[in-house]
Amino acid sequence: MSDLLATIPLSAIRVFEAAARLKSFTRAADELGVTQAAVSWQVKALEQRLAQPLFRRLPREVALTPAGERLARAASEAVGLLRTALADLTETGEGVLAISTLQSLATQWLAPRLGGFQLAHPKIAVRLETSSRVIDLNHEPIDLALRGGDGQWPGLETHRMFSSQGTPVCTPAMREQLGGLARPEDLLDAPRIGNEGEWAEWFEAAGVTPPQTRRGGLRLEADLQAIEVASALAGQGVALASPILWSGEIARGQLVRPFPTVIDYGRGYWLAYPADRRRSPKIAAFRDWLLKVLAEDPLTATVSPDR
Repeated sequence: MSDLLATIPLSAIRVFEAAARLKSFTRAADELGVTQAAVSWQVKALEQRLAQPLFRRLPREVALTPAGERLARAASEAVGLLRTALADLTETGEGVLAISTLQSLATQWLAPRLGGFQLAHPKIAVRLETSSRVIDLNHEPIDLALRGGDGQWPGLETHRMFSSQGTPVCTPAMREQLGGLARPEDLLDAPRIGNEGEWAEWFEAAGVTPPQTRRGGLRLEADLQAIEVASALAGQGVALASPILWSGEIARGQLVRPFPTVIDYGRGYWLAYPADRRRSPKIAAFRDWLLKVLAEDPLTATVSPDR
């Protein structure tokens, strides 16, 4: 076995790992900057050395054989470890820190605070990418992510930031238009924005029997809190919003909270990065800064402990 391993070039493993992950020789060639023929040749040479097929060639893609699946798991882990080791050897704590996060989390929470990180670490430039897509942190050129979910992502180390919550918010003018909203029951006849199930949950938490059907209000097909709050800011009704994410609008008086009841959706926002990169200087610097900010903020200081 050791003799066989010595005859297989590392380049062949790298090409195989890309083709297995992308399920395409063409896409692997594009990622590696070589021709599709070069990828096909490397894979074929590897199969000949192993004396068994690793891929089934299909009309528009390739599929792994059982042997290919076993090798792909090992190759992916090996390439990841090599990438991490090389990064650790060459990283100096400077350079670019690439962060992926949700648009609402970036604009409502991270961006107003990011200047503090830049002042504390002037040699680290931050590249912020906003996307609802779950980034593959083990293979894409992103260092860490701030994302929503349950924090259970294989291969990633996670730190809970704060819970995903909802509490009624509206403009001061809308509150006056609705008679001041003295009791939670007053929202039963109010134009409510957002998900009916979440509103029913809030009414129950506030001790009010939820309505059987929605009366008026705006139904949004995409249950995106940022869109709902934008509608509330435009004076279209009352929305359920995170008192943490929209604390700025509340503090400035653009939004008011007529009632203190808050529901927890059972999810949360998390800092996530590859577990094998936990010692990366730039990742460690951002992690330590972020956890310190969370611990010092009265709105987030009581979040659940890290996993």
